[in-house]
Amino acid sequence: MDQTHEVFNQSSALVDVDLFATNRGLRDALAFHAPGLQLAPLQALGQALGTATMQGHARLANVHGPQLHTHDRFGRRVDEVEFHPSYHALMAAAVGAGLHGTPWAGGADAHLQRAAGFMLFTELEPSVLCPVSMTYAVAPALRGNAAVHADWSRKLQSRWYDPVLRFVADKPGVTMGMGMTEKQGGSDVRANTTQALHDGRDGWGERYALTGHKWFFSAPMCDAFLVLAQAPSGLSCFFLPRVLPDGTRNAVRIQRLKDKLGNKANASSEVEFHGAQAWLVGEEGRGVPQILEMGTMTRLDCALGTSGLMRQALALALHHTAERTAFGKTLASQPLMRNVLADLALESEAATALALRLAHAFDRPDDAHEQLMARLLTPVAKFWICKRGSAFGQEAMECLGGNGYVEEGGEGVMARIYREMPLNSIWEGAGNIMALDLLRVLRKGDVGEALAAELAPARGNKALDRLATVLPQRIAQVEGEAQARRLAEDIALAVQAALLVRHSTPAVADAFCASRVDGDWGRSFGSLPSACDFDAIIARATPH
Repeated sequence: MDQTHEVFNQSSALVDVDLFATNRGLRDALAFHAPGLQLAPLQALGQALGTATMQGHARLANVHGPQLHTHDRFGRRVDEVEFHPSYHALMAAAVGAGLHGTPWAGGADAHLQRAAGFMLFTELEPSVLCPVSMTYAVAPALRGNAAVHADWSRKLQSRWYDPVLRFVADKPGVTMGMGMTEKQGGSDVRANTTQALHDGRDGWGERYALTGHKWFFSAPMCDAFLVLAQAPSGLSCFFLPRVLPDGTRNAVRIQRLKDKLGNKANASSEVEFHGAQAWLVGEEGRGVPQILEMGTMTRLDCALGTSGLMRQALALALHHTAERTAFGKTLASQPLMRNVLADLALESEAATALALRLAHAFDRPDDAHEQLMARLLTPVAKFWICKRGSAFGQEAMECLGGNGYVEEGGEGVMARIYREMPLNSIWEGAGNIMALDLLRVLRKGDVGEALAAELAPARGNKALDRLATVLPQRIAQVEGEAQARRLAEDIALAVQAALLVRHSTPAVADAFCASRVDGDWGRSFGSLPSACDFDAIIARATPH
């Protein structure tokens, strides 16, 4: 038989990799913030998520996306979304790992541990983490309705995943979502038109009938949602379950599922409320402050999620270039490629460091400095890390050449990452919203003094010292909105540099400061100064 070709000089699949053990930057950051942290759950999760079985679930959940069924075959309205079994397998794994509401049950460094697990899971599959993240964010907000909190909080912390729509009392565990965005308003939720009319009072408190629409209503198969609607006293927050206490379905009509660029396994929908029953959470007219509080949690997850995607894209690039040869030697040994890989490694570890620093602050609610840093770093980390994600994904894809651009029935993980990257930058407030949030933070408390204290332990690098000296002055003198993005960028870079100085290696910290902080860096990845220790940086990041 004629043989037309044989397959050679192709890299192998990156499979059966321990995502936790091989992520040195993640492990060093955890050791720095919480030296007594119990690592066994993260070690088990890292081993499980890198297996061929779990990778198969990630592929299938994306290739076989959710399907909307508005009616059953007899014509009855059902408004259900059907998912591939692999989606449910992934959800069970995420909930079983406690990546949803579990940290609110308490425990030392619970939010930091959960953050690390969230990053690891994102390396496998980010789409299913939408309902997981929303459950994490809304759980504390339910304290604004004591009766609902009493009935739902324990189920929101349960590690049992139950996908069937039933009343909360009949389920071992539940998930929750949010419904804020409307066609005409987008980020300007004050423009919402959904109306809430008082409809009586029962065991869950003040009950309202909601009529209106939501333009983005992610994960509509969650058991309940926190939504915004206009009540007589203004925009208010409401608890809206899918199944009512009498066992009937609430009047939530799923109009369609969004056809998105990425995030394919997750069902983002457009819905209408036709007199849907909902219960007031907090006070009438106080919906915006409540949603801002929940947004803080989801914005943390945006930073964590992009950091996880960066790490996986970097791992794929390092693995491919180590096995692929060109011009007589491996791609990874080519001088230009070494610069690119090292540069990507710096960006990835810096993103991890900043995201985990933010998560650490959430574990210190009684520490004034940590709470101020949480308020400052939430918009900063969300803005900068997520903004860097798309450029990072493109450069990592280029390391694989055409192979990185190919979907190949879901086997093209790099293509999936690339399509996913822009989402976290848009979701929960795009770049300008984060810049405006930063300006709001600067008007409350002595942020300049707190930032100076944060950077002080890393003093000693000349470039970082110069930036640390001028930043408090710039914060004190900031006027208007035009420079808010640049200020967010510089705060992010300063904090990232300080963290790398304190808990990474000298090779990583010095190269980061010499490029991002000192200004001797080009306009693209792969333009690090020649004095950087490329070998040490790449070796630290290699997923083997």
